[in-house]
Amino acid sequence: MAAQKQEEKHPDHDKPVHPQMNGIVGEQVMHQLGQPSGLLRVQVRKLWEDRYRVNIFVGVDAACATVAHSYFLVVDGEGKIVASTPKITRKY
Repeated sequence: MAAQKQEEKHPDHDKPVHPQMNGIVGEQVMHQLGQPSGLLRVQVRKLWEDRYRVNIFVGVDAACATVAHSYFLVVDGEGKIVASTPKITRKY
C-alpha cells in the first residue's frame, strides 16, 4: 500500500526520459562549467517533470571517483537550463 502511494506522488518519475534530453542538459552544464581535469562522468538524472540533478564525477578511476560539482536544474521543454542551484559558473 505504501509503495502505491509513493508512485502516485511522482507519476513521471518512472516514465522513460528522452535519451537526447540527458545529453542536451549535460552538454549545457559542461559548456558553462568547463571541463575539469580527471573528468570521469557527467551523470544526468531526471527527478520529475522539468527537474534534473547533474553530478560531475572526477578522479583517476571509478574506484576513487568524487563528485566535484552537483547541480539541481530546472529545464524547459527543449532542455535549456532555466534555473540552477547552485548557479553554474565557469571554473575550468
